[in-house]
Parts: sequence; C-alpha cells; structure tokens
Amino acid sequence: MGRYVIRRLLQMIPVFFGATLLIFLMVNVMGDPIAGLCGDRQCDPATAARLKKEFGLDKPVWQQYLTYMGNVFTGDFGTAFNGQEVTELMGNAFPVTIRLTIVAILFEIVIGISLGVLTGLRRGRPIDTGVLLLTLIVISVPTFVTGLLAQLLLGVKWGWIKPSVSSAATFDELILPGLVLASVSLAYVTRLTRTSIAENKRADYVRTAVAKGLPRRRVITRHLLRNSLIPVVTFIGTDVGALMGGAIVTERIFNIHGVGYQLYQGILRQNTQTVVGFVTVLVLVFLVANLLVDLLYAVLDPRIRYA
Repeated sequence: MGRYVIRRLLQMIPVFFGATLLIFLMVNVMGDPIAGLCGDRQCDPATAARLKKEFGLDKPVWQQYLTYMGNVFTGDFGTAFNGQEVTELMGNAFPVTIRLTIVAILFEIVIGISLGVLTGLRRGRPIDTGVLLLTLIVISVPTFVTGLLAQLLLGVKWGWIKPSVSSAATFDELILPGLVLASVSLAYVTRLTRTSIAENKRADYVRTAVAKGLPRRRVITRHLLRNSLIPVVTFIGTDVGALMGGAIVTERIFNIHGVGYQLYQGILRQNTQTVVGFVTVLVLVFLVANLLVDLLYAVLDPRIRYA
C-alpha cells in the first residue's frame, strides 16, 4: 500500500504541472488584462507599461509561469488587480464552497444511493420506471433552470426560504442551493447505483450468500452493496472537484460568494492572477480526491490489493 501511494504521488507531479501550465496559457490568451483596469477608456502607454511591469506581464509567458509556480510553492498566489491578495480571496471563498459541496455530496450519497438500491432491487417494477423517468427529466433540465425555478417558487412565491444566501452562508441556508448543485449528479448516481445493483444481484457470490441462508439485509449490505458501490464511489470522488469548480451558476443564482463567484468575477475582469490561483487549488482537489477514491477500492472490495 505504501509503495502504491508513493507511486501515485509521483504520478501527480507531472499531471499538476501540465494542468497548471495549460490553464496558465489559456488564461493568458483571454485578452489584455491591463485594458480592463482602465475602464472604458484606453490606458495611455506610460500607465499600461507601468501596470504590466508591476504585475510582471511584461515578461515572456514561460517566464511568467515559472515565476508564478515558484511563488505558489512559497504560498504566494499573487495579487489581484484590485490590490487584494489572492490567498485572502481564497480564505473567504473556499470555506463557503466547501460547505456547499458537502451538502451536495450528502444529497448524492443519501438520496442517490438509496434510490439506486431501491430501484435496482425492484428492476422493471413501476417504482423503477418512475425513478428512471424522474432522473431523466432532471438530467435533461439545465442547472440554471432548476435553480431559478426553485428560487422563484420556494423563495419568492411561497416564501419557504430566503431567495438569496446571506454572507454567513450557513449549512441551513445552503440546503436548497446544495440540492440544485447536486441535482444532475444525484440523478447519475441513482442510475449508476441501480445498474450496478441489478447486475451484481445475479452474480454467483450473491446466489451463494442466499443459498447459505444469510439474512436478506446482510446479503444486500455486506455482499451486494459493497461491490456495487465501486463505480459509484469513482463517480462521486471525481465529482467533488467538479462541484467545487462548477458551482458558478448555482452561486450566481443564490448570491453565494464562493469559488464559483470569484472565478466568474476573475474571468469577467480578466484577472489572471485570481483565475489561475483558484484553478491551481482546484487541480490539487481533483488529484487528492482521485487518490482517495483509489484507496477506497480496497476497503469496498477485499479482492483488490495494492502492491
């Protein structure tokens, strides 16, 4: 196990540098960030030259990247064009998005897996057909439509919740935004769990457990569910980073000042330091989540061993 973890950590190094380099290059071709600092009027040459030198934009792109990565390893993610440290923006944004992601993941695990097990054990029955149709509708409707409808009905028309989240962004305020954020992934988890349960239900080891006279609950939880959850865990693990980085729409609808909001503002204002800094951390989140998922395989399936 130890050698496997070390090997995976070493594999993460080129992936990290490759991903950050790609993002850095993409962000730097979005346009001239200095032009956005002067508003509607064009910057005069002297001011533009001074700002480029101040933010290191007068150097070649490869040199900017090396300087940036050198600063990252010292904990310096640069300064936004408004003079605020990017680490300060992260300190305010990431706790909010982490809470939102936790709520979304809980919905995926509790509701998605429960519905998947229920329909997988009753494949072909009316409840299975109904859940399949419902999940297909959820997948087909864009997230911004689901969010706006939920906000309009539950917040504005019926008054069950506040239409927008406060600056504190407590867990109870994030229940509806978390459900909206998790809606599409929840539908996929339900369908994936259903398919895996239905396939493994006919496996030999399940038939053997039933033939031995084991209680139905133990057959489902100890044998069927553990082996069926491997693809589900893979999906949820990779979805953690996707939810954190893809919360732009949900956070905009419910006025949540998290990672998605800061990324949107950074892209809108062509603030390269903010965008690259946040995406760099999200890359690390993806890599760590994938490593944890791989390690969970051995817990779910004892047949899996790491050399």
